[in-house]
Amino acid sequence: MKLLCDQSSSLRLPSLGLVCICLGASLAGCITSRTKNAGGVAPVQVDPSMAGPVAGVGIEGQDIVSMTDQMMRDMFADPALAQRQKAPRVVIDSQYFRNEGSQAINRDLITDRLRANLNRASQGRLTFLTRNNLTMVASERDLKREGATDTGTTGMTKAMMGADFRLTGTISTLDSRNPKTGMMQRYNQISFEMVDLESGEIVWSGLYEFARAGADDVVYR
Repeated sequence: MKLLCDQSSSLRLPSLGLVCICLGASLAGCITSRTKNAGGVAPVQVDPSMAGPVAGVGIEGQDIVSMTDQMMRDMFADPALAQRQKAPRVVIDSQYFRNEGSQAINRDLITDRLRANLNRASQGRLTFLTRNNLTMVASERDLKREGATDTGTTGMTKAMMGADFRLTGTISTLDSRNPKTGMMQRYNQISFEMVDLESGEIVWSGLYEFARAGADDVVYR
């Protein structure tokens, strides 16, 4: 009986040693992992209106903020657009805002910010219409007219609102590079036009431009 107990003890000892070895390997792996990431850079808070730590020669976030703020001031200062006796109906979206430049950019970043700020500050000088959500509007109109819902608090209209003006625009760039030094320079030009949807007249236009140079560019997505 004693012999059996001794043999059982001798069988358990290697198992305990194996557990210790595995535990040690796991701890070493954790230490190695922490050491490998010790040189990382922690995220930092960046003011959207200021240049951040990652920047290139193209259109940056601070350019979008500055540009849309300037365009908003220009629109409100133009009597042909924002100082009419009856507030004109306008459509501001990216459908007719083209990107013909060398930089990949989400055009909605520009038009959405411009529309939101104009809508917030217009105080009745402009009326904003949607053209991206006509299916949603038409579906709700059908429910009201079929009696599936009541008319809401604003009542019903004979038809959806027609637009007076619509924003168009173009992003253009001109790139140059010095093969000896690797320096790159880009001229960025963003133009806007507000078009009369009945006559085709351009009632307002704005232009935002800047140029930057650098030895290394960044990847824009």
